[in-house]
Amino acid sequence: MDFGLSEEQEMLQETIRGFAQNECPTTRLRELFDGGAGHDPALWSALVEMGVAGLIVPEKQGGAGMELLDLALVAEVLGEFALPSPFLAHSLAVHGICLRGSASQCEAMLPALANGEQIATVALQESDSAWAPETWTAKLDGDRVSGVKTIVSHATLADRMLVGVQGGDLVWVDPKGEGVQIEPVNGIDRTRPIATVTFTGAPAERLSGGSGTAEQLTDAAVVLLATDAFGAASKLIDLDVAYALEREQFDQPIAQFQAIKHTIARLGTDVEPTRALWWYAAHALDHLPEEAPRVASVAKAHITDRAMSAARQSVELHGGYGFTWECEVQMWFKRIMLDRSSFGTPDQHRERTATVGGY
Repeated sequence: MDFGLSEEQEMLQETIRGFAQNECPTTRLRELFDGGAGHDPALWSALVEMGVAGLIVPEKQGGAGMELLDLALVAEVLGEFALPSPFLAHSLAVHGICLRGSASQCEAMLPALANGEQIATVALQESDSAWAPETWTAKLDGDRVSGVKTIVSHATLADRMLVGVQGGDLVWVDPKGEGVQIEPVNGIDRTRPIATVTFTGAPAERLSGGSGTAEQLTDAAVVLLATDAFGAASKLIDLDVAYALEREQFDQPIAQFQAIKHTIARLGTDVEPTRALWWYAAHALDHLPEEAPRVASVAKAHITDRAMSAARQSVELHGGYGFTWECEVQMWFKRIMLDRSSFGTPDQHRERTATVGGY
């Protein structure tokens, strides 16, 4: 059995990686990070042209008709480059329609999302502990929704917002329409701006045709966040190696010191083996639905913990400079922090793993 990627999947990653290297080098990323908008229209337009916005949209609705593993492969590269874009939230919103939308809803909504005419986001999480569908308290009364959602990515940019409501239902809301109040939050990750969104009788359209569940959507979010953290941690290890080869003490690169060698080697052996976790978790979302909840939580808990440890070690490896705003390490450190805290902490996912496994 071949456990590697197909040629098409490798080409997908190479294409996105080449684009990110050319169009968003560290100097450009720094400009966007300092600006705090978390979005560059030119970058997003180019990603849309490459088909990223409609990667999992069926071909008959203008997409590429690919799987969640392919989406995760893109997420890894975007995490590696800390690319500011609405990719993750947009992709989750698209996935929500594919799971729960009727044929007419899919036909009406998906083409505009696939071709970049519209940008979507998701409003699912309500607090640090209320991210799973069974904990949602936002209420749908007829065709009106009321409630509060937190950590909503790119809320001010979105043309459509997919909202999770009590009972595990999913509804579409116009974020620029009546009954919607968006309060930007000064979040730690400036590549993905977040907001608190309050709905007060906002007009809503319920997704009512598909057979998928809201849990499948949140599991996808969990896996994509873990994948993003993996990409960011891998980048930090590369930065550590480059810095160790460049920084000198006692007239030699610090890479020659055994303590530095061992620390970087340990980071590599901590992070790289977790690649298999998110590969399998993403594969399970499409092909092993009974396994998906457990392996998604395993991936989220393990990978984001390892990534956070790598981020802390990277700061230390860069010495006093590593704690400063000027050091580029902080951009990936903060991205990992958001990945780790969104949609459940590692401890919460370890508990969920035990519960799902019947322990």
